[in-house]
Amino acid sequence: MAPKRPVDWLCLLAVLAHSYRDVQTKNCSAQLVDDLVADIKQVAVECSINPEQKAGLLFHMRNLTQMLHMSQLQECKGAEPGKCSQPEVPQNGGLACATVGQRRFCKPLCNHGYDFAFIRRSRVFEECSPATGFRWRTQYVGGNKLAVCSESNVQVAGAKTAYFDRDADCLITKWEEHRKNQVLQVFVEELMNGGGADGEVQSLCLLCG
Repeated sequence: MAPKRPVDWLCLLAVLAHSYRDVQTKNCSAQLVDDLVADIKQVAVECSINPEQKAGLLFHMRNLTQMLHMSQLQECKGAEPGKCSQPEVPQNGGLACATVGQRRFCKPLCNHGYDFAFIRRSRVFEECSPATGFRWRTQYVGGNKLAVCSESNVQVAGAKTAYFDRDADCLITKWEEHRKNQVLQVFVEELMNGGGADGEVQSLCLLCG
């Protein structure tokens, strides 16, 4: 059902016109994202949309969230070695991944308020390489599951660096560049200092569950 009040038309048209113009010109910048979020907030808060329209907006936002989530899960796709499958990203956490030589490494991390199902204090990351038969070394039998982040009042199963900050889960960390860079820098240092990796770090990325 279309909005009936003129102000509602103006709200929705502002979002559509702004987004369509920038996408058509391929101006998909960070500013476009910020402006689009602001416009959607304006529609949700300031526009007098009826319950059916609110439900429709929620439905489309849910679908958009799923599309964006699936898209960001593909950001590490194509990393070497090509024979290694993409591991599962734990819900309520994330994976920091990198390639060094012909070895692919991924470090599971949990959000605050969640902990690993198995003790892995000395098992900071998992490896897939020719030495592992291009299969992921994991505490789980078969498949690509490297870790599970379960709700917990304490975080003791993993290394201190295997948890996102209290005030920044995986998505916030990935959004704020300085936080993301810090997490990835620590991961690289762990690879070089204690992981036995030697060489140039490539295909460095952070995925969120």
